[in-house]
Amino acid sequence: MDMGRHPFGALLVAPDGETVLAEQGNIDTVNHAESTLARTAAANWPGPYLAHCTLVTTFEPCAMCAGTVYWAGIGRVVYGADESALLALTGNHPENPTLSLPCREVFARGQRPVWVDGPVAGTEQTLLQTHRGFWEQRGA
Repeated sequence: MDMGRHPFGALLVAPDGETVLAEQGNIDTVNHAESTLARTAAANWPGPYLAHCTLVTTFEPCAMCAGTVYWAGIGRVVYGADESALLALTGNHPENPTLSLPCREVFARGQRPVWVDGPVAGTEQTLLQTHRGFWEQRGA
């Protein structure tokens, strides 16, 4: 946030459920944390391995990120808060033109499963508080 980037972040967790393979913050409106991490993962690990990995992210992946996660071959997504909660906070802010398309719907259109867990109970208010301050500074 100190660099002016949106406060989204993602981790790629190995099949052991403990080892963090990669981490990524948001870069800009087309290089979200999740999509950037998924592209990096696809370039560095084979699909059969990624199928057993988990992408953990602050907010529900948008349609772009969900598609990238799917094409990268990552098998599971865990997120802290729903995209709809973020939309309620930011409204129609030009820096967050949310697509109202839940990641589960994107994954359901694919030919292989991507398991989704989220929102994680007890995390939404903490995540929204961080975003509230950030978006208030940006006029939301």
